[in-house]
Amino acid sequence: MLSSTITRSLWCVLVLALIASGPALPAEMSGVLKTRTVVLIVSDGLRWQEIFTGADPELLNEKNGGIWETERELRREFWRTDPAERRQALFPFLWGTVAARGQIFGNQTQGSIARVTNGLAFSYPGYNEMLTGHPDARINSNEFGPNPNLTVFEWLNGLPELHGHVAVYATWGAFKDIFNVGRSHLPVQAGWDPPYRGTTSAREELLNRLYQSTTPLEDGDVYNAFLQVPLLDSLPAQQARVLFVGYGETDLWGHVGRYDQLLHSAHLFDHFVAELWNAMQALPAYSDRTTFIITADHGRGSGPVEWKEHGVKQKGSENIWIAVLGPDTPPLGERMHTAPVTQAQIAATVAALLGKDYRQAVPEAAAPIADVLR
Repeated sequence: MLSSTITRSLWCVLVLALIASGPALPAEMSGVLKTRTVVLIVSDGLRWQEIFTGADPELLNEKNGGIWETERELRREFWRTDPAERRQALFPFLWGTVAARGQIFGNQTQGSIARVTNGLAFSYPGYNEMLTGHPDARINSNEFGPNPNLTVFEWLNGLPELHGHVAVYATWGAFKDIFNVGRSHLPVQAGWDPPYRGTTSAREELLNRLYQSTTPLEDGDVYNAFLQVPLLDSLPAQQARVLFVGYGETDLWGHVGRYDQLLHSAHLFDHFVAELWNAMQALPAYSDRTTFIITADHGRGSGPVEWKEHGVKQKGSENIWIAVLGPDTPPLGERMHTAPVTQAQIAATVAALLGKDYRQAVPEAAAPIADVLR
């Protein structure tokens, strides 16, 4: 019995060492992984402060938080004296399921650091970093244009067993450039492009009309709720193996300075993630074979004014959070006093969960997050 335990332990150490160091995983070794589908989910600009401590008391008012509804109503829904209860009220799925059965990094108050490495802390540089595994100093604008770098999604789609099973759903139209659809030919549903083509049902035509006739909060960004419908519709037929989902409203409401709407959109984001998880678990192709990686592309500033913005001028914008839930991720819960993890590690982690070595193709990419790989 002792010998068997030691053998199993050595086997696990060997698997993690090979994943972290970069060589390709042998076929027999990748077979120990249960994950068949990886879903990378991002809530744009959602701060670690809300994730780990819930609603910010300094912003639950009209002066600092720009709230339109009464403070009493907002507090009834999201305020609790205890931070653990407060975050549970705001993110019931994240804390009741993801953290309970997976792992979450980034609570700075508990010595857990998750951060970006691109030095800019805004969207396009952040998405490039998480999708390619490394920052690129050339990408210094959200209007940069087509991404010159190979994303892990494009690379995985080039593998015979995954080709045609990689897809992108996002609220921000710029993802067509971030994933460089002209080169990658990835199917990208992004922005206000109507989601249904060809012969459509009455239901599908209704959503197409809403896409075409709704006044946007910001040009190029469709509402999260609109994106959720075609995303869920795609699951049975698409049989996705690698899926990106980008929700944008938390960043938009932050820039507008409406903390009440930011809280509501963050709460709905949690609901949409739960809805996607439950829908996938109900389908045999995904059930108990799917891993979610959930994160943000950047943080934001703190205090009564700087919470609205992010970037090099807003201290703390480099701090993010990363959560992982799936059959190959040990259920260690909220990670405390751990070595820092970075946004750049996400790309190789996506690949490693599928038994693939992205760093063999892109040596400058950061290593996977070893702790989330069993």
